[in-house]
Amino acid sequence: MTDNLDSGDQAESVAKSGAIEARQVAIGGQLLQVALRHGDGSAPPLLLFNGIGANWELAKPFLEALTSTTAIIFDVPGVGGSPRPLLPYRPSTLARLAAALVAELGYTEIDVAGVSWGGGIAQQFAHQYPKLCRRLVLAATAPGFTMVPASPSVLWKMATPRRYTDKGYMNRIAADIYGGAFRDDPSLIGRHAAAMHGARSLGYLYQLLAMSGWTSLPWLWSLPQPTLVLMGRDDPLVPPINGHILAGLIPNAELRMIDDGHLFIVTRPVETAALIEAFLADASRHVEPSSLLSRMASWIGDIASTFGGRRDNQAQQQGRK
Repeated sequence: MTDNLDSGDQAESVAKSGAIEARQVAIGGQLLQVALRHGDGSAPPLLLFNGIGANWELAKPFLEALTSTTAIIFDVPGVGGSPRPLLPYRPSTLARLAAALVAELGYTEIDVAGVSWGGGIAQQFAHQYPKLCRRLVLAATAPGFTMVPASPSVLWKMATPRRYTDKGYMNRIAADIYGGAFRDDPSLIGRHAAAMHGARSLGYLYQLLAMSGWTSLPWLWSLPQPTLVLMGRDDPLVPPINGHILAGLIPNAELRMIDDGHLFIVTRPVETAALIEAFLADASRHVEPSSLLSRMASWIGDIASTFGGRRDNQAQQQGRK
């Protein structure tokens, strides 16, 4: 059962389950654009950290696909509806800001999820606040700068927020950086681009700087939370091997592969929401960590499949041309 303060209970009781409420909340002098998806109050809320340059509306299909879970998401300072901070920040800074937001909303226990860039912040939060974070979900993410990287061409296309401000550019590069369903359904690109707004160059730079030199590798072994790692099989931006690394080093973790690309939370919101809610609700689930030998074998196998998949994708693209 959720352990909420009175204000959280009251807010939950007056809101209609499934409704999404957006409002601005001041936390320690920083104004945040916050969206709250109201659930039935039967479990702790899910705090979701979004990807780089992403306003909360990009996660709206996922929020709407949840059936009973209360979810909290906010625009990172300098992105979307949250004003830019005076100074750059680190993942630990955002973790403190998020913890203060959770307290302001009246909750004393939460589940945490992070997508792509936000997965790093989610890892930091779980490490920094182990008593506040009950369970952890990591989607299409990696352990920081020590990750197995994407190809240089993909990284170059991600270096600026241009895809958030230039819809034509977004249409040209979406399949290359996101993979999966974006390769075959151009309509997905248009719908995704339509939900983008508010990405600012300095705010984007702050997000890049936040992860500069950051890694979770030294302490992943110490995370106490049951953890679900979700990865797309055709993810050009975060190769699937990174999911095997996370699931192998976090003691109580399991890895689930999804037949899609980097943005499966957007292209397959119902499937993703169902996987996450089942994981969060299953109190009897006890994931046994694998042996180091089996982890190494899994990593080697996934490296082979990753590079094989890249060759197949390149061949398909050349065939289309």
